[in-house]
Amino acid sequence: MNTDEMTRAFLADPTSSFTRFVGRTSPDLLPSAAAGRPNQDLSPTATTIVAVATSDGVVLAGDRRATMGSMIAQRDIQKVFTADDYSAIGIAGSAGLAIDVVKLFRVELEHYEKIEGAPLTLDGKANRLASMIRGNLGMALQGFIVIPLFVGWDADHGRARIFSYDATGGCYEETGYHAVGSGSLFARGSLKKLYSPAADIHDAVVMCIQALFDAADDDSATGGPDVARNIYPVVVRVTAQGATQIPEAEIAEVTRGVLASRSIRPDGPEARL
Repeated sequence: MNTDEMTRAFLADPTSSFTRFVGRTSPDLLPSAAAGRPNQDLSPTATTIVAVATSDGVVLAGDRRATMGSMIAQRDIQKVFTADDYSAIGIAGSAGLAIDVVKLFRVELEHYEKIEGAPLTLDGKANRLASMIRGNLGMALQGFIVIPLFVGWDADHGRARIFSYDATGGCYEETGYHAVGSGSLFARGSLKKLYSPAADIHDAVVMCIQALFDAADDDSATGGPDVARNIYPVVVRVTAQGATQIPEAEIAEVTRGVLASRSIRPDGPEARL
């Protein structure tokens, strides 16, 4: 399709969905249309993502390791991104495919706002992401699974919210905290003991770092903070003021504090009875 044909197709498009537009005009460009991908054991896999919601916002964090079979494919991959001004997304699963989905989702939200003149509601964003994950079902059945964790500030209700997904595109709202990825079982166990509804954003950051430590302690696919290489988790906070990635220096300081406490108690803080 040449430029003039693409322009006419775009102007004639009846919806505000960029994903549907691409699906009609150039379906080969969608992540779900990829063919000839390598064996899933030789394709990098990304884990683990954690989220904690508080009364004044939500924190989303991810470790930096990607694995390929039993090997470490990358030590500093980024798995957590701002999606737009008031939401963020973290990805677990087939790394290359997941990053493509994130890029497409960010364009989808920007495209909708430009066409409609107003941003999607948080529920609308969560449902659009669910539709994109459902579109990847064919690849998921081949083993190339993408599992996102989506968070945002809901201006209509004045609170932070967390949404999880399954490989078929099912969308579920979570309460308080959640985790996805191979280390999620251990991360959720950690957050279950640490979580407090009275926590603030700083407390949520510490809880996420602690949960990633616990996940890395028991899951070989999850990478703990690497102080020697200055590799720390990527952490995004979303509040009524917007979504921002917390500076690495701030995360490094929190991480060193957690490390200091774990030098005394390696298994992490003791939960109160």
